[in-house]
This record gives sequence, C-alpha cells and structure tokens, in this order.
Amino acid sequence: MKITILGSGTSQGVPVIACHCDVCSSDDTHDKRLRSSVLIQTENTSVVVDAGPDFRQQMLRARVNTLDAILITHTHKDHIAGLDDVRSYNYLSGKAMKVYASLSDQDEIKQEFRYAFAENPYPGVPEIELMELTTNDFHIGKLHIQPLLLMHMRLQIFGFRIGGFAYLTDVNFIPEDSMKKLHGVHTLVIDALRKKPHPSHFNLEQAISVAQHLQPERTFFTHISHLMGRHMDVQNELPEKMWLAYDGLEIEMP
Repeated sequence: MKITILGSGTSQGVPVIACHCDVCSSDDTHDKRLRSSVLIQTENTSVVVDAGPDFRQQMLRARVNTLDAILITHTHKDHIAGLDDVRSYNYLSGKAMKVYASLSDQDEIKQEFRYAFAENPYPGVPEIELMELTTNDFHIGKLHIQPLLLMHMRLQIFGFRIGGFAYLTDVNFIPEDSMKKLHGVHTLVIDALRKKPHPSHFNLEQAISVAQHLQPERTFFTHISHLMGRHMDVQNELPEKMWLAYDGLEIEMP
C-alpha cells in the first residue's frame, strides 16, 4: 500500500495573496502547500480522503488516472469544494463516483452541489453516488477501512485507519474509543495547524503528545498553516520519528 500526501496545507491563517512573508517567499518546495488531502493506493484500488478546492490540480500532479472512491472527513469547504471535478473520472470510468460521507454531511453535499442531484440533471454534471459513512468498518477493494470519530471543536467528524495507516485531520480531540482503535498503528498522519493553540485544531505540541502516546513507527504532521513557519526550521525541532508532511510525499507501508 502506498500513501501519497496530495496536500499538507490549509487556508487557515494563510496571508493575503500579495504576502511576502517568510513562508510565502520561501524557495523550498516543502513550503508550497495545497489544501490537505491524501491518496491511498494498492495494486488495484485508489481512494482519496477529501476533495478540497485543489482536488483537480492534485489529481493531475499525482497522475491519478483511476479513482474508486472519496472518503469525506467533514464538509467544510476546504474538504469538499473539488467534488465537482469527479466528472472527469465519471467520463473515464463510465460510472458515478462513490463518495462516503455521514448522513448529515450527505445533506450538506446535496445542498452544495444540488445541480448534481437534480431530478433531471443538466448533461455533464458530476455523477456522485453517496454512500453512508458510519462507525462500522467497510471495504473498498482489498482496503479495510475503519472510520474513527473525532471532534473538530463542536463538530463531530471522521478520521480513518486503513491497515497500519491512520489519517486524522481537522481534529482537536480524540475520543477514548477512537484512541483505542489507533493503538498499534504503524504510520500516523495527524493535524498540526501551528505552534500556538487553536480552538478547533491540534497545535504542534498537542499533535506531538498524541504521537508520543500512540508511539507509531512514523508520524507526519499535516494541515499546516503558514503560521507554523518554514518547513526545515520546524523539522529541525521535532522529536525522532516525527516529520512535517509535504505535498507529494510518498509513504510505502510495510
């Protein structure tokens, strides 16, 4: 199983377009971050978690020609705005795209993309097959997917464990039941917005604390804002077996 970090950034705390701050002006490609998303691939299956505004660019950059499903953590715009672009995969596969989301998130998606769910849709609209996401495990191809309930301030959202890999974004609290399901995880990708505390995201110190509790072999921090600072500066401060994620990072699972 191969994991590709499609995007490691966020629109949270991003400066204005004309900003020349230390991160914006960096020549280090690690500091060029699209909105957070991850691609999980086996020989016969490809799944993406979240489809934000950069979805099309991320798919083109990663050369993803086939996509079996999209898992939705929650329906904030930076995680679903790119769902319109599944139409390319509709054309290539001749099938609707399976999108796994909670029932409440399905309602949000239907409202946001109501033209795709109209009784008599306009030709060429994205074809989306909504699949109910609950706390029950399920399979996509040979991928065994364990949904994990998380809290994003007052909003209940989903993270995912897939084999020895876990992906937790936009989280500031992990309920005990989900924490138990994370025990023994090999590779953890977890939200770390910035160094200062934030009301709805883990900051770096909190994310490190979760990783130290779970003790995975590898931890990568994602959903990184400009307020975190330059990649290499922060990387040099991190404990062993912990890294900042970056766009295009490929992780081979044992």
